[in-house]
Amino acid sequence: MKPQAEPRSAYPYFQPITTRWMDNDVYGHVNNVVYYSYFDTVVNTYLIRQGVLDVTSGDTIGLVIETQCNYFSSLSFPETVIAGLRVARLGTSSVRYEVGLFSGDDEVAAAQGHFIHVYVDRVTRRPVPLPGALREALLPLATGAMTGQE
Repeated sequence: MKPQAEPRSAYPYFQPITTRWMDNDVYGHVNNVVYYSYFDTVVNTYLIRQGVLDVTSGDTIGLVIETQCNYFSSLSFPETVIAGLRVARLGTSSVRYEVGLFSGDDEVAAAQGHFIHVYVDRVTRRPVPLPGALREALLPLATGAMTGQE
């Protein structure tokens, strides 16, 4: 089944991201690899603002184990990208984040995709249950998500 661009209403959280000159490739649009940096930016900014990600000394860190993106229309410098964020799966030690990237005020995504974080102990790199505060911070993003102890 061919993916369809989703509307803004599919996402409960939004963050503007300013494109940079270096984001464009020789074809005049944002290069495909940059979209993944936008995904990282919206997820990690949300977690930091919620006080549940300490990038320098937190006991638990998220490692990306899977990522994917579908492209529907071009983004380019100079414009502001609006990143929509939701959680599609909230497991015992993993989270599937889904992101829609919108050009300015457009109502449908220019691109959308996901990545999955497995949360691990910073030192041992072994999976650990999601900390309670992290789970609580993600619940508002869990639109229709499976939130059991899978």
